[in-house]
Amino acid sequence: MPAYRVRQLSSALYREWKTGLDEVTTLPKELRESLVREGYAVGLPRILETFRSTDGTERYLIAGDDGQTVETVWMPEGDDGESGDGSEAGEEEVASRFHRATICVSSQVGCAVNCQFCLTARLGMQRNLTAGEIAGQVVAVLKRHEVTIGRERINLVFMGMGEPFLNYDDFMAAVRLLAEEVGIAESRMTVSTSGIVPGILRFAAEKVRPKLAISLNASNDEVRERIMPVTRKWNIAAVIAAVRQLPLRPKERVTFEYVLLGGVNDRLAHAEEVVALVRRANLPAKVNLIVWNPGPGIDFHKPATADVAAFQSRLIERGVPAFLRRPRGLDIFAACGQLKRTVN
Repeated sequence: MPAYRVRQLSSALYREWKTGLDEVTTLPKELRESLVREGYAVGLPRILETFRSTDGTERYLIAGDDGQTVETVWMPEGDDGESGDGSEAGEEEVASRFHRATICVSSQVGCAVNCQFCLTARLGMQRNLTAGEIAGQVVAVLKRHEVTIGRERINLVFMGMGEPFLNYDDFMAAVRLLAEEVGIAESRMTVSTSGIVPGILRFAAEKVRPKLAISLNASNDEVRERIMPVTRKWNIAAVIAAVRQLPLRPKERVTFEYVLLGGVNDRLAHAEEVVALVRRANLPAKVNLIVWNPGPGIDFHKPATADVAAFQSRLIERGVPAFLRRPRGLDIFAACGQLKRTVN
């Protein structure tokens, strides 16, 4: 077929959100019938179940190509995670119908990293998602909410189930699909990694890439190894050395994410260590503080509100930009660290 048929098909899927070949009327009927006879099919991932929070957040169980489900989250007003990162998404105040709406996207079914405070770790690693499954989550949610790309502000965070840098090729292929085909600028995307050093180094060489967030979650290797076993392979110093290879855009900051666990990493002494760590990194950076979101069978507890405020104040006093992420969808297990395909 002529090359423009590919562009027609791509536009039908990623711009017009068609759900089957019969809807792709830009292709001749004979061609569509021929493709069906040969066993080809196209379409969007199916949203099997929807859970709606009192705060407007929605969590979806989305069917994968093999019938396994993965979770995706829609936050109609975001969670302030972009604040202060130096990008347009981090500075804007108002959007058209949504206030910085954010879609949280998964890259794997389950996760192999085994962070001790995260429910997804309980699933173990099932499989990687394909580029189409990753990008398809976004398109399915955009279609559900009838979003107009280019008019309404949409941010993407690859912070759902899985470690994106352990599915690097498909994750980056999905980024390119979303940027080039759907039309969402990469400056409106953020990827979070637990500190997969080879992935960070590959990421640093990319021409088109999201912003980078590092799941730090501890101020020293001893605490971090206890709650994030991946530290045994790549310690904090190795992760920061890799991050320093990243050529940052003008005004761009690297984000260090820090889940506050009561009595584990939330003391002022830990805050002072975070300050020293950020200063040694010598990077334009900010810290996103996340109050731990509880889940069944996880043996941690939330820090006291006063301790959270004191921790944030200490960072700011020492010149480290620090922001508190708002928990979204706690009542439907949609908040950070709660994704586990929960259906009851």
